[in-house]
Amino acid sequence: MLIYLIMGITLGFSAAVQPGPFQTFLVSRTLHQGWRHTLPAACAPLLSDLPIVVLALLILVRVPVWLQDVLHLAGGFFVLYLAYGAYQSFKRYNPDQPVLPQSRSQNFIKAVTVNLLNPNPYLEWSLVMGPLLLKGWGEAHHNGIALVGGFYGALILVTAAIILMFAGIGKLVPRINRILIGISVVALAGFGFYQLWLGVAALWFK
Repeated sequence: MLIYLIMGITLGFSAAVQPGPFQTFLVSRTLHQGWRHTLPAACAPLLSDLPIVVLALLILVRVPVWLQDVLHLAGGFFVLYLAYGAYQSFKRYNPDQPVLPQSRSQNFIKAVTVNLLNPNPYLEWSLVMGPLLLKGWGEAHHNGIALVGGFYGALILVTAAIILMFAGIGKLVPRINRILIGISVVALAGFGFYQLWLGVAALWFK
């Protein structure tokens, strides 16, 4: 169970610190309205990801086992691609980049909408989280629970921490955020190679 919890935390942490439309929206709202109005939006993935998770799992349970093993390989390459993107973000990180203009809609609903339109959750659940969840759940139900709990626990807590950092320590935050992105590069690369190993081992020893 511990390995699934660690994998979930690793993926959740990396998803939270990667620059993207969801994170940019939250930072913008924090800078314009303060952390008290923005903090609840950190929980938006719990709602926006639900149809994505259901769709991915409904598709994955209908594919043959060997194709799920192939998806481990695809997921490994996808995570390595994310690691490369994170590395590029780390190199090009600009603390003076302007934030998005303020939205008039409610923060939580806007955050849900932003995340629903973000392609990353669809790719993550189709290529990485979905196959891992089916594998862990098939071994023992608590493995699947640990994976999902670790992922969303880390995603929400780290997102909330980023909101509080941007609200509380001003110019120091971009430097901290760049460090977090650097950590995610290492974590994603390690997990990507682990995913590749799972796929190769499953296909090779059958």
